[in-house]
Amino acid sequence: MFLGIEIGGTKLQVGLGPGDGTVQALVRVAVEPEAAAEGIRQQIEHTAARALGKAGIGRENLAGVGIGFGGPVDDETRRVLKSFQVRGWADFPLAEWSEACWHCPAVLGNDADVAGLAEALFGAGQGLSPLFYTNVGSGIGGALILDGRIYRGCGRGAGEIGHLWSDYDVQHFGAASWKDVEDCSSGWGIAKRAGRERVEEVVAAALGGNATARAVIDQARRRYAIALAHVIALFCPRRIVLGGGVAQMDRSLWLDPLRQEVKSIAFPPFAECVDLVPAGLGEAVVVHGALALARQRFGDRS
Repeated sequence: MFLGIEIGGTKLQVGLGPGDGTVQALVRVAVEPEAAAEGIRQQIEHTAARALGKAGIGRENLAGVGIGFGGPVDDETRRVLKSFQVRGWADFPLAEWSEACWHCPAVLGNDADVAGLAEALFGAGQGLSPLFYTNVGSGIGGALILDGRIYRGCGRGAGEIGHLWSDYDVQHFGAASWKDVEDCSSGWGIAKRAGRERVEEVVAAALGGNATARAVIDQARRRYAIALAHVIALFCPRRIVLGGGVAQMDRSLWLDPLRQEVKSIAFPPFAECVDLVPAGLGEAVVVHGALALARQRFGDRS
């Protein structure tokens, strides 16, 4: 049995399972970002204890731990590189810390990567390769899955679609004058541009006929469509799986026009090879992927 952990900027999830697409116990709590990384680590320990108790499993029965972390991680050192939402995580040896907590081996991954792995193995991308997964929520992540394995570049990640440049000023060249896709098309980016607290408020306003809210969503979606067209040109995936809360908004605002926009600008020889579909595993997707990653790394010990 494996322990699967999702560490996000807004939520923490811990699940137990054999890594085959089933979960025996799952506990979800809100993250307390003001407590910083140290406080969240305490939350992880308490939440894991609840999950173990819920499943009736002792720590001694764990074969390994899989972690999906909301930020870039380093495969060689098994450390967190940075969190863009919670202070205190930079250069933290999260896999080693987990091994000390639960006395079994641990593997650390980026949350979008492990979510993509789960969708490739158990969700909307089963049997397809290459598969590209992307989630649009508070941030924007991406993952390239090849034959059921995460592609990690040279060991620090790949497929980071949210950090492609979207708005830029070629007259004043430099990162300070550029905006990336995450800044323009993520949930917080949409809310900020519409002058609202939450993206859900923008969606409700757009559906209610507010022209400004609709224009903000249209602009965000079209910039995201450009990024997806770049993914198609670079990787020619068989399928792109769309996850995250923003991607689940009313189809008339996001999925339906996004499909048309991507098709209209994607590299024509590749455009007919790929389809865009919603993710299939819901909120537990990162936990499913973390469990599957542990199973891949440490073997089937269910």
